[in-house]
Amino acid sequence: MIAGTSIPVRTIIEMWRLGMSVEEIHEGLPDLTLAQIFDALSFYQDNVAEINAYIERNRITDAMLRESANRTLRNAA
Repeated sequence: MIAGTSIPVRTIIEMWRLGMSVEEIHEGLPDLTLAQIFDALSFYQDNVAEINAYIERNRITDAMLRESANRTLRNAA
């Protein structure tokens, strides 16, 4: 988590991996300061393997999303 917020470091990393600049991340998460975003990226660089492993373990696959959407549609009918 980013100190003093409920925003996980993973959120910053995923946005950055999608090609967003620090400024674009800041626009999307205006409650964070630029310093907090840079700190999250720095933390990531110091812990790449551990954070990447965590992200992969917790990734939601397309198949899981489809299954969830289909279940929701069936329940709504």
